[in-house]
Amino acid sequence: MVTAVSTYETFLLDVDNQIAHVRLNRPDKANSLNQTAWDELEAIFTELDSRSDVRAVVLSGEGKHFCAGIALEMLMGMTQQFDTEDEGRKREIIRRKAVALQRSINAIENCSKPVLAAIHGACVGGGIDITSACDMRYCTEDAFFSIEEINVGIVADLGTLQRLPKLIGEGIVRELAFTGRRMLAEEALQRQFVNEVFEDHEAMLDGVFSLARMIASRAPLAVRGTKHILNFSRDRSVEDGLAYVATWNAATILSNDVAEAIGAKLAGREPKFED
Repeated sequence: MVTAVSTYETFLLDVDNQIAHVRLNRPDKANSLNQTAWDELEAIFTELDSRSDVRAVVLSGEGKHFCAGIALEMLMGMTQQFDTEDEGRKREIIRRKAVALQRSINAIENCSKPVLAAIHGACVGGGIDITSACDMRYCTEDAFFSIEEINVGIVADLGTLQRLPKLIGEGIVRELAFTGRRMLAEEALQRQFVNEVFEDHEAMLDGVFSLARMIASRAPLAVRGTKHILNFSRDRSVEDGLAYVATWNAATILSNDVAEAIGAKLAGREPKFED
């Protein structure tokens, strides 16, 4: 059953059987992100974080490409359109705009539900920022990846340089960031940036939704807790991570989900969890 959802201008969003499908929907612009798209990206993942009927999220793109990054006209506007002549205030405005865009990417990582990126065609610039913030990445054989910012004379500032070294080797990240070269699907799999490469878009979505359904069938509180603990532990010591997860489980292990999971296993049936 498909659940009615909010209407967005630059994205398509539907929820079916506890899985949200978010689709970038500017195919005539290779799904480049204008200001509306950045605003809606944050709004969508904030909404999905709070929705009790959503247990997993699939993120994909309409048209020939996943995402061509920030729209160039928006990028030009960020450095040329000011309502002040004061140089210090101009730079403050630029910083505020960058921080606002960072919030849109952070909303993906901060969404308590696992986010699975299904990537085809181009995934460049802001597309790398977006997919680096997802929990898992899958792509088609025609996909390619590029830290495109260096090719337009700027430093990537929305999360790629912070998140990508946690996912693949730092030397490769530096090579990609310094050159802006394309990393093709086979290399992305070899570097462990993507979990799996599929022959085409249809096969990829079938595979990704199969995984999303598996995640949605698991205890929701435990899934959300696992994502939170993984993100927390990634940036801290093992000792800090262990101390924190002990406290987390002390707070959540008495949930009805645990009793239902164990009871279902003993009875040889599929568990049924509350939203």
